[in-house]
Amino acid sequence: MTIDMSQFFQVFFDEAEELLAEKEKLLLGVDISSPDPEDLNAIFRAAHSIKGGASTFGLTDMTEVTHILESLLDKIRKGEMHLTAEHVDAFLAAKDILKMQLDGHRLGAVVDLDAVGDVRMLLQSFVQDEIAPKAAPAISLAPIGNASESNEKYQYCFRVSFKDVRPSDLGVLNSELGLLGKAHSEKSPQGQDSIVLQTNGSEDDIFAVCSFIVDADKMEIAREEVPADSGSQKSLSEDELGYGFFEPIESMFPPLEGKDVSATTKPEVEDLGAPDLSGKNGKSAPKKEVEKHAGNQESTTIRVGIEKVDQIINLIGELVITQAMLTQRTQDLDPVSNERLLSSVAHLTRNTRDLQEAVMSIRMMPMDYVFSRFPRMVRDLANKLGKKVEFVTYGASTELDKGLIERIVDPLTHLVRNSIDHGIEMPSTRLESGKSEAGKLSLSAVHQGGNIVIEVSDDGGGLNRERILSKAKQNGLTVSDSMSDSDVWQLIFAPGFSTAEVVTDVSGRGVGMDVVKRNITQMGGVVDIRSAKGFGTTITISLPLTLAILDGMSIKVGEEIYILPLGFVVESLQPEREDIKEIKGKGRVIKIRQEYLPLIPLFETFNILPKHTDPSDGITVIVEVDGKKAALFVDDLVGQQQVVVKNIESNYRKIPGISGATILGDGGVSFILDVAALLRSVK
Repeated sequence: MTIDMSQFFQVFFDEAEELLAEKEKLLLGVDISSPDPEDLNAIFRAAHSIKGGASTFGLTDMTEVTHILESLLDKIRKGEMHLTAEHVDAFLAAKDILKMQLDGHRLGAVVDLDAVGDVRMLLQSFVQDEIAPKAAPAISLAPIGNASESNEKYQYCFRVSFKDVRPSDLGVLNSELGLLGKAHSEKSPQGQDSIVLQTNGSEDDIFAVCSFIVDADKMEIAREEVPADSGSQKSLSEDELGYGFFEPIESMFPPLEGKDVSATTKPEVEDLGAPDLSGKNGKSAPKKEVEKHAGNQESTTIRVGIEKVDQIINLIGELVITQAMLTQRTQDLDPVSNERLLSSVAHLTRNTRDLQEAVMSIRMMPMDYVFSRFPRMVRDLANKLGKKVEFVTYGASTELDKGLIERIVDPLTHLVRNSIDHGIEMPSTRLESGKSEAGKLSLSAVHQGGNIVIEVSDDGGGLNRERILSKAKQNGLTVSDSMSDSDVWQLIFAPGFSTAEVVTDVSGRGVGMDVVKRNITQMGGVVDIRSAKGFGTTITISLPLTLAILDGMSIKVGEEIYILPLGFVVESLQPEREDIKEIKGKGRVIKIRQEYLPLIPLFETFNILPKHTDPSDGITVIVEVDGKKAALFVDDLVGQQQVVVKNIESNYRKIPGISGATILGDGGVSFILDVAALLRSVK
């Protein structure tokens, strides 16, 4: 039988990427002066897991980097070497190299071999003490780790015997168990392949390591006397054990019963103290109990392709449309004679809404997926600019649709870079103004109704009103000194606008902020700026939680029904005739509470024969986008409903003023209005 290995490679790629992200997060948060032993162990485990997976699949380039990285991390976590800022920089550089190599194997991306060689040499120089950190006092860690270079005394000695194990697997088992103490392989008195392990760990630790390579019923653990020379016996090296050279099918993928194959490659090994060795003849705990324990572990996640999720969402959308059709068809039925039918339809409506919400939640991802990308970028950029920045996040668990999450990364990247470059001052400048040396940059996300509000905030110098107005005049923009601050701040979103005096590779080329606003508007969102000179700037982005289904107001113009996204609606009213004013050659405006708003007759926009031509006979809907308001003149309001968004461009072409379409309960097609485009059309 031919086994499709591509699926297993994909699992490794996904898990390796998760481990690299976790490793970077730990490195950025580590306290260099007093590192947490658990953090050091976690970083080591991430490197070791990547090394094991890369060896399994024969990815020797990644194995070579992680082997050196693992050796260096092992010295640091044992207290044989001080952790320094240079170490952290080197580890982060190694993470970048491993990510590049991973993309090379997964996507065929180009790998810079010179950069790989430089990082390997840098790591090797640390290992060989060419850059000589002074020896530190030993840090008390859990008994995980290869102690072949240590003179530590061990309390326990176990013989782990195996049935029908391959020589290559035995070598890997020896290497893995060596992380718990000192291990060497030999034949048991019964002639079985076995490994003798001296350790301070427990029997459960041994089982946790071995169960990833052999089945529980093919191994036995027995206690032996601790040798007198414990602590001085030399363990075999990984080269002598042939580490990494083993067959890639059965040994790579042990039986999956009771294992979570969607998370990390290995669980954290917990120090459970001294083992209970009351079994007869020193044998290990009964295998049935061990197998039962393993079998009771349930998988909590499953990997599913996004295309399958999208397919389910599309089907749910069709179900929502069908349910709306049934509801509309039954509206005219006699409620007495058709009570059971109407009750069933109402029940279907409730279940359809619950099912829709449950399925939509599958596409929702935490904002941490986005936020986790920035600590490294902030650190590197601040160092490059000679600034000190404290980066904090709030609401990382707040969820947003996957499609929107992927599209919000670039706009947020622009905003974060600009906050560091333009917003936060140099340390000396901050001290002169009575601030702390380190500027504060925060990212936050919170749900508000059907939207998510994301804020990028800094405590820097704030926007310079005079400089912005001066630059706007140079660019030929229509401005005045009497403009409100909020209108002045919006000028920075104009194409090609930049107040930077020096063009650098960080910012100052006049691109970015206009792209930010355009991308956010295309996602149905709005962006706003608040700033105070000397106190900082906050940029707020408001986005719908999902693009697949939206709450809309049905409006009627002539015989046509349009969907107006509810998020843009402020209010609706029937205006008085005296509130409508004509501006010669410019169109009409409507007076709403001492404010004049442009009036947009939709029948003129879409060339439709209307029911009413006088706004005082129809309905006016006030909408707002980016702080700008306008009044849409329509014939009637039909109602409010959730609609399934269908793409127009992929099936027809771009229509001005239209962002999409939906299918109504009667089977007819209704266009969804592009409110931002309608307001831009107002001169």
